[in-house]
Amino acid sequence: MLSSDILNINGKILILVCCAPCCCGVVEFIAKNNIDATLFFYNPNIFPQEEYEKRKSEVIRIANLYNIPFIDTDYNPTEYLNATKGLENCPERGARCSACFSLRLTKTAIYARDNNFDYFTSTLAVSRWKSLEQVSHIGTNVSNMIHIPYLDINWRKQGLQERTHEIIKENNIYEQNYCGCPYSIKNKKEE
Repeated sequence: MLSSDILNINGKILILVCCAPCCCGVVEFIAKNNIDATLFFYNPNIFPQEEYEKRKSEVIRIANLYNIPFIDTDYNPTEYLNATKGLENCPERGARCSACFSLRLTKTAIYARDNNFDYFTSTLAVSRWKSLEQVSHIGTNVSNMIHIPYLDINWRKQGLQERTHEIIKENNIYEQNYCGCPYSIKNKKEE
């Protein structure tokens, strides 16, 4: 589904967001098109906590800039570490990322279902570090398990990726140089 297809969707959407660079173009798009959406910040994978707080602060800034509701969850890295136990040495886009996405998308879907949202989606695949196909597959599986529709949207198309880069520059948005988990920061340091 392309971002423009969301214009034909009626109902409330819960969007899992990971960071401001990945969500700013999406947030502007939903705000300009009066889409009933709420941002959901559930990222127990982000390490260290100072990085988590910095990313959360930037997402809140974007939410406020476009007047989009924001839901914060507690920082609990133990949930991520338990979900990825035994997968520490997997490469980026591998089984560890799948376990991480499954954890985060499941929590998002459950929250959406239990709080009267009609759909859930995410900005996880906006990042160049992530695989759109991997996120889409997991989102669809979670949707089938939790019984709430997953909007499988390619937020990289129709000029949104270019607009995202413009918004980042216009608003001096903090851009991290690793995915967020302790394993991706370790890999980044070794490059």
